[in-house]
Amino acid sequence: MQDLRPFHLAFGVPNIHKIRYFYKDILGCKEGRSTDTWIDFNFFGHQLVFHLEAESNIRFNFNDVDDKKVPLPHFGIILKFSDWLKLANNLKSHEISFLVQPYTRFKGQKGEQGTFFFYDPNGLALEFKYFKSDKDIFDY
Repeated sequence: MQDLRPFHLAFGVPNIHKIRYFYKDILGCKEGRSTDTWIDFNFFGHQLVFHLEAESNIRFNFNDVDDKKVPLPHFGIILKFSDWLKLANNLKSHEISFLVQPYTRFKGQKGEQGTFFFYDPNGLALEFKYFKSDKDIFDY
């Protein structure tokens, strides 16, 4: 994974100001370029862009994983354990409601991981997780 390149994601959202506050002030992402109609962030080394859009056409759903309702679609990042725990505590201090509370998924199995889910201010689902080792990410 040493040659891993940053990904780019772009979403339409109805409120740029809420997005700016949430991603910059709560998640700690550095703001990049922006105009009145779009904004980009350094999302843990990846480019995340939000464009002003009156209505979203994303269809939301849920899937059962490890007896939890996982929101679809969702995106996120795999953190180191200490960063994952720090972020979870930061979200709790900002009274962010979790869709799935921080917990260990697949306990004692291959792919054991810590995870939690929540919505951003415009209703996009995010997942943050950690593995004991990066080699476990794709270990089936």
